[in-house]
Amino acid sequence: MKTSGSTIFYTGLLALSLTACSRPSGSGKEASVDRQVEELLGKMTLQEKIGQMNQLSPFGGPEEVAEQIRKGEIGSLLNVTDPDVVNRIQKIAVEESRLGIPVLMSRDVIHGYKTIFPIPLGQAATFNPQIVEDGARVAAIEASADGIRWTFAPMIDISRDPRWGRIAESCGEDPYLSAAMGVAMVKGFQGDSLNDPTSIAACAKHFVGYGAAEGGRDYNSTFIPERQLRNVYFPPFEAAAKAGCATFMTSFNDNDGVPSTGNSFILKDVLRDEWNYDGMVVTDWASTAEMISHGFCKDEKEAAMKSVNAGVDMEMVSGTFIRHLEELVKEKKVSEAAIDEAVRNILRLKFRLGLFDNPYVNTDQDVKYTPTHLAKAKEAVEQSVILLKNDGETLPFTDKIRTIAIVGPLADAAHDQMGTWVFDGEKAHTQTLLPALKEMYGDKVTFIYEPALGYSRDKNTANISKAVSAAIRADAVLACVGEESILSGEAHSLADLHLQGAQSELIAALAKTGKPLVTVVMAGRPLTIEQEVKQSDAVLYAFHPGTMGGPAIADLLFGKAVPSGKTPVTFPKMVGQIPVYYAHTNTGRPASRQETLIDDIPLEAGQTSLGCTSFYMDAGFDPLFPFGYGLSYTTFGYDNLRLATDKPSANGTLEISFDLTNTGKYDGTEIVQLYIQDKTGSVTRPVKELKGFQRVSLKQGEKQTVSFSLPIEELAFWNIDMQRVVEPGEFNLWVGPNSAEGLQTSFTVE
Repeated sequence: MKTSGSTIFYTGLLALSLTACSRPSGSGKEASVDRQVEELLGKMTLQEKIGQMNQLSPFGGPEEVAEQIRKGEIGSLLNVTDPDVVNRIQKIAVEESRLGIPVLMSRDVIHGYKTIFPIPLGQAATFNPQIVEDGARVAAIEASADGIRWTFAPMIDISRDPRWGRIAESCGEDPYLSAAMGVAMVKGFQGDSLNDPTSIAACAKHFVGYGAAEGGRDYNSTFIPERQLRNVYFPPFEAAAKAGCATFMTSFNDNDGVPSTGNSFILKDVLRDEWNYDGMVVTDWASTAEMISHGFCKDEKEAAMKSVNAGVDMEMVSGTFIRHLEELVKEKKVSEAAIDEAVRNILRLKFRLGLFDNPYVNTDQDVKYTPTHLAKAKEAVEQSVILLKNDGETLPFTDKIRTIAIVGPLADAAHDQMGTWVFDGEKAHTQTLLPALKEMYGDKVTFIYEPALGYSRDKNTANISKAVSAAIRADAVLACVGEESILSGEAHSLADLHLQGAQSELIAALAKTGKPLVTVVMAGRPLTIEQEVKQSDAVLYAFHPGTMGGPAIADLLFGKAVPSGKTPVTFPKMVGQIPVYYAHTNTGRPASRQETLIDDIPLEAGQTSLGCTSFYMDAGFDPLFPFGYGLSYTTFGYDNLRLATDKPSANGTLEISFDLTNTGKYDGTEIVQLYIQDKTGSVTRPVKELKGFQRVSLKQGEKQTVSFSLPIEELAFWNIDMQRVVEPGEFNLWVGPNSAEGLQTSFTVE
């Protein structure tokens, strides 16, 4: 990351990974860790080694696992969050087991521990790795205070299908943006050193392809060829590995018939051999045993064998290792050398975390929900909310608006505002929009609250008339709609992405009043809201914003903060367009915007009279909103794009600059984006690829020259011979406010 005045920018995946290494590299300390690992490994029995590879979740409490810990049969525990219990468990491990190896305590801390930040998809909308890093740091500080030293984040699966519920945990559709956000989370969780007691080990998941589940149906198979894996799905994981991410997690899915937990190509050939990764690999929950359900293994014993031989170090809760590995070693179906390598990786992590020096947690800490943490969470929301529409400068609300009707099921829904994968956040600390508006702006505005619907799936329309009555009495209407948190996340796929329940009927009824209608959407994914956008005068997309969603959105509505978020994923008009994403390759008959749509087709038209291009007759070609899209209360002008040279060398750097001017009425921040297109390649190339972005803050009327430095190495891809190369030739280049607009030029790599 580089900063210059009020500009923050990222260019180059290599730079992203190199700025974030919290793992010792080539140091005396790391050599000491290796010596300690080998010394301890040499003392361990086979059974004790296998025990380190076993992770359990003690549903019945610590007493349930105490005897196993004494025997050295557990390496890690999930979901123990009481620091007193953590200390009791560690005391057993350190003082009552033969070798005194501490237990690694873990928990899903995805977008906050107590102080909940926006869901990761919302954080990606900030296009600000620093605020994402700050959020992960807050989470690490709070979680480590309860003894948690390992989280299962970041999730950096590329997802281009919003039907998939776990898109909420992702950073969206783009490899470049996902890499930037993933590295930022690694930095935040792990801090400057894993040895710091406020640091927690990060986990890059799910390796790999999980976000491409067929049909958007969770756990479903994927069919991703190697070249696409390398060009699209691997880059965020490679960046995380090179940033020192302490652990990797295998994914639930099989790809081309091979479950990730048994896939030696990704776990050994790529992760270990190509990327030289020396961290620890863990399975996802029970995914070793689930290879039986896949039909890839006949029983637990074979599943354990295939998992370890593929390169897994620790299994999560399946218990197949502890039950079968000793026998498999005796039968020479798994080598003890493979066991040793797995245990090295586990012990190395425990030494790096400082668990051998201090396995206990200080129970006298007060680090949760601090003013600093809450302020960071509010800032993250302010930067994540996307202004999708603002006709007639409806927003921000001005002094002319004296009465506002607040309607909809999500104006005061603390639980749902936190979003998916929140185990430890508390409703009592979640500040929702309704009370925030009353507290912050109630001295000058009267708010009338008529929710009309009790929750997002509520189909009872009986109270819509009350909301309409309130709207008629008001100067403006604020509709808070979307989806409950339970409707997104793991195993929560949807075939229909319209607003649930009677929310669409509510928006339609409010629109008919003729009062200015502002719609705030809280959701875990892009929803198909084309009709609701048309009916609204302004639309703010807030995803699930977390603990401080209410105050942040309130300030955005009244102009104390100015929206700057951009879509981290393409918004479809309708489900039938999915998968829809900006970085597609062209067909031999590319779509244009001249096609005849279904309502305009003449009767008895000839079969070829409509043209033959790649589009939908009932939806056209364009999405509802493109990747990188988002408005502001102000406007920005792009001008004078120039290159230092239009013929950069293959091993050089392309210097790019242009002028950005705030041409509107407010101070604001624009996220400028750099895209390229390799016009001709040995294999077809995307029509556009993100290669840089900057957050540029300008005062009203201010002009700034914005520059990018693009290493030509960043133009490399995996070619027809499966080699990563920069192919010479002509490239198009754009700088602009989103993936569909901007200034354009070209250059040639010789």
